[in-house]
Amino acid sequence: MRIGSRHPAALDLTLVVTRLSNFFLRTLREDPADAEVTSHKLLVRAGYIRRAAPGIFTWLPLGLKVKAKIEGVIRDEMTNAGAFEVHFPALLPREPYEASGRWTSYGDGIFRLQDRRGADYLLAPTHEEMFTLLVKDLYSSYKDLPLSIYQIQDKYRDEARPRAGLLRGREFTMKDAYSFDYTDEGQDASYQAQRDAYERIFQRLGLEYVIVAADNGLMGGARSEEFLHPIAVGEDTFVRSAGGYAANVEAYTTTAPDAIPFDGLPAPVIFDSPDTPTIQTLVDHCNAHLAAPAAGIAGPDTADATEWTAAHTLKNVVLALTHLDGTRELVIVGVPGDRDVDDKRVEVAFAPAAVEAATEQDFEDNPLLTKGYIGPWSETGPILGEESATGIRFLLDPRVVDGTAWVTGANIDQKHVHSLVAGRDFTSDGFVEVATVRAGDPAPDGSGPVELARGMEIGHVFQLGRFFAETLGLKVLDENGKLVTVTMGSYGIGVTRILAILAELNNDAKGLVWPESIAPFDVHVVATGRDAVAFDLAASLSDQLEAAGLDVLYDDRAGKVSPGVKFADAELVGVPRILVVGRGAAEGQVELWDRRSGDREVLSVAEAVARLTA
Repeated sequence: MRIGSRHPAALDLTLVVTRLSNFFLRTLREDPADAEVTSHKLLVRAGYIRRAAPGIFTWLPLGLKVKAKIEGVIRDEMTNAGAFEVHFPALLPREPYEASGRWTSYGDGIFRLQDRRGADYLLAPTHEEMFTLLVKDLYSSYKDLPLSIYQIQDKYRDEARPRAGLLRGREFTMKDAYSFDYTDEGQDASYQAQRDAYERIFQRLGLEYVIVAADNGLMGGARSEEFLHPIAVGEDTFVRSAGGYAANVEAYTTTAPDAIPFDGLPAPVIFDSPDTPTIQTLVDHCNAHLAAPAAGIAGPDTADATEWTAAHTLKNVVLALTHLDGTRELVIVGVPGDRDVDDKRVEVAFAPAAVEAATEQDFEDNPLLTKGYIGPWSETGPILGEESATGIRFLLDPRVVDGTAWVTGANIDQKHVHSLVAGRDFTSDGFVEVATVRAGDPAPDGSGPVELARGMEIGHVFQLGRFFAETLGLKVLDENGKLVTVTMGSYGIGVTRILAILAELNNDAKGLVWPESIAPFDVHVVATGRDAVAFDLAASLSDQLEAAGLDVLYDDRAGKVSPGVKFADAELVGVPRILVVGRGAAEGQVELWDRRSGDREVLSVAEAVARLTA
């Protein structure tokens, strides 16, 4: 039988039965103290991985076997998609990342180090620069394209809070592929080939997936899609509609309501609002001291309101941006008071700047910011030369359209203003998508309301466009002998993350229950009792099954290892078929357990062999 035959360095080896008595495996009966999710607990307890440091794991023989099978599926489909495998180092020089700007833009998210001569290096978080430079070094003509190359390689990111075992670590294995074309039409074809390959990979692995629109990021590109596996422990929130729309929350775009005529609307009124620095205290004060609001005046979310609600208020959040050159800028974002600011949407909206909430020092340095009572308008008018009453850049949620009226801060301590009309009394420096997305919000393509779900990213296909090729000088001669910049696509799959998700999905109260396609062994033979007949028969059966092409784990441990311990280990390790050879051995009978269905059958030796080798 050939192991890992798709790997360029694979050897054609004949398998032998793996005997548990000398196999490198130790199982645990208790969950590790630092484990939060099921996959982390079971992969450690069953002897697949061991913790080396926070977010960093040692891979043991069982874990490597499962990981290799997942990689084998990926290699098959990359070959079918016409991609060629390469392998880059994980330790990379600074210069390519300096040229692309990512040595700085990665911030604290990467591991940087120096050699003995003081030269800078990093542990690769991703390899776009290296792929680009490799093709630049070797190819110079359009006749060489299209080209798709990939690697399966470890990546390193300095996660601030590594958690959930393999689901979010500092070292992880990825398959990253890149396509190279000299026309946009060629890029579209390469992108579709990879996208189709991803669907085949996830289908073969038995992973449910949702393809969602994703943010294009700093590098632009025409298309960006994530493959998310819906799962409760997922770190991503995505939205989808019954009509087929799907996107992660960062890529969701708000459908702005129509503007409202504001002729005849009352003028803004400043009112006392002591001790109301929060939206809830402001709403309570309004209901106690103001007349009921006019229906729908603040917009569609207040159409049926008979009392003041958070949707009538404009929340003004002060954020501090740290730009790549180190400068710090404050910005105010105004969102309807019944919504919060979503951290991920903020991160995308202001990238590549780092974003944090304004500090107390920021407020002290800007005396026009009246904490808890900030607004876009002042009775004295805006600061000279500025749109904002505070002199700070002011951005609005797209729902705040002209003609909508709001209750918001008056920029005076202990005072708010009502009947403040957008487009008449205040304007902004632009619009920004940072507010939380809610179930029931309209899909931007008109396909109905969206629902929210949790998911874990398992793959990402992305049209990079010409950013890296332009930056690093990757050009080829076209049909007319003219130099043209190559266009690229990037395609990633999280190998170790997929392994963890499969462990999350395939387990029961006793342990792991792997799908047959990725299980570390095809059958787990367990010899029990003290009778030599059982052990002789188990050894003979193991040899027969191995000769028939199955990968066999044989628990040949004798002496003080009880049947109960052996059964517990077999169920914990998760090989889907367990063959127990014990009391019936003298009569030629064995017991076959199917871990996936839970069925247990007493069979003759011939029946068991026929069933397992069918």
